[in-house]
Amino acid sequence: MIRALGRALFGGGARALGDSVTKVAEVFTPNATRALELGADAYAAAHASHLAEFQHARPGRFDAFVNGLNRLPRPMLALGTLALFVYAMADPVEFARRMQALATVPEPLWWLLGAVVAFYFGAREAHHSRLGKFTPSAVPPSPPKPMPDPAPNPALSDWKADQDP
Repeated sequence: MIRALGRALFGGGARALGDSVTKVAEVFTPNATRALELGADAYAAAHASHLAEFQHARPGRFDAFVNGLNRLPRPMLALGTLALFVYAMADPVEFARRMQALATVPEPLWWLLGAVVAFYFGAREAHHSRLGKFTPSAVPPSPPKPMPDPAPNPALSDWKADQDP
């Protein structure tokens, strides 16, 4: 009865009325689901364009040079730290003078240096995780071996014997 009344009043039925209300409402408030769909389509198109751009890359001398530069910071930081220890032992007076000079560097500059280093290594970590280099192996780790029983403790044995009624 209600359906018949809806058809009589609105002609196309309740579905047509609902569609009409939705269209009118979208004039004032955009459809969030459609906006998300359009955003995903735009992202997919940009990603496909980016992939197509680098699909046929021909690495040259410059690319090899930049790749070599990108591999330098970690070894330089590690070897530089070891070199500081050698320098401290070889010339303690000059080393102390240079460390005093470093103590005068303002704190915001240290924060900036830390941010640069953190972003550099964070970007490398993100790059390698996107390439899938950090996926766990398919082989599950072997269970740990059981620990051998320790040698009997006479004091503990006496204490346990005293505790038992």
